[in-house]
Amino acid sequence: MKPVLVDSNVILDVTQGHQDWADWSATAIESAGHAAPLVINPVIYAEVSVGYDNIEDLQLALPPELYRREPLPYEAAFLAGKAFLIYQRRGGTKWTPLPDFFIGAHAAIGGYRLLTRDPKRYRSYFPTVELICP
Repeated sequence: MKPVLVDSNVILDVTQGHQDWADWSATAIESAGHAAPLVINPVIYAEVSVGYDNIEDLQLALPPELYRREPLPYEAAFLAGKAFLIYQRRGGTKWTPLPDFFIGAHAAIGGYRLLTRDPKRYRSYFPTVELICP
């Protein structure tokens, strides 16, 4: 089974106890983890880190035996830039690539499925990525 890149919003739902999404996200992580390796990258790690005061607590929340850490491939950074250019041409107002572009591009280049609860941008800019979403 293809590895699953886990979007930071799903992890934060669980670690921060999101009122509406914690149960769905916990079940989705557990289900995906039984079927395939779970993967995170430095962008996801950085986004999740905002909920922690120190790296030791973050490490406990993202145990390496559960979440395989991977660098962001240069090919994914290139693809993220191209997707961001399309976003801008469609009227997007941000001036620097958003984390979702790096996450989506990593999933696309790695051939990974992507576990997220916010599929809109991924569907628009990375249509080849198989999404696991509500």
